[in-house]
Amino acid sequence: MTTLSQGLYGITDSTLMPDDQSLLQYVEKALQGGTRLIQYRDKSDDAGKRLRQAKALAALCRQYQVPLLINDDIQLALTSGADGVHLGQEDGSLADARATLGPEAIIGITCHDRLDLALAADRAGADYVAFGAFFPSKTKPGATPAPLSLLQEARQQLNCPIVAIGGLSVDNASQVISAGADLVAVVHALFAQDDIQARAQAFSGLFAH
Repeated sequence: MTTLSQGLYGITDSTLMPDDQSLLQYVEKALQGGTRLIQYRDKSDDAGKRLRQAKALAALCRQYQVPLLINDDIQLALTSGADGVHLGQEDGSLADARATLGPEAIIGITCHDRLDLALAADRAGADYVAFGAFFPSKTKPGATPAPLSLLQEARQQLNCPIVAIGGLSVDNASQVISAGADLVAVVHALFAQDDIQARAQAFSGLFAH
């Protein structure tokens, strides 16, 4: 199982970064600010663009020795040379992802607000589980709210790292970190900012205490 560093987990957004240049520029700023994990998330059906961007991001992340994960697409993770995949509950099985990507791949699983899903993913060999949304989210406004107590329970029962996601900001992320989150996953609070590097540094600083 891959060991993940505590810290900031940046997730790309094709609306905030509509072209190759802005995607790479924004992600590099996030990496320079200390982001520890990057996820490429593009829900479009433009397979050529997605492969081109994923390959470019994989090369960029390797320069900074930060893992790149692909959202929901095991095959793209394989062909792009990414370090792993993030799967929702409807996006294929952990076993299939492991068989395709190998024992060293990082495989994360969305578990929403449910500890039972996280316990099952942990037993099946997930490298992390993600809970949320903890606060109102611009990316997924309809997400079921997750209580902070879920992180405390999960911390006691899980062996794998825990990711918190959903409406997190520099102002509220310390709450989920204190409750047990190893990584905080953000989209707008990082990539919609004027100074992405400074914002990444601010998030990373929350883990230093």
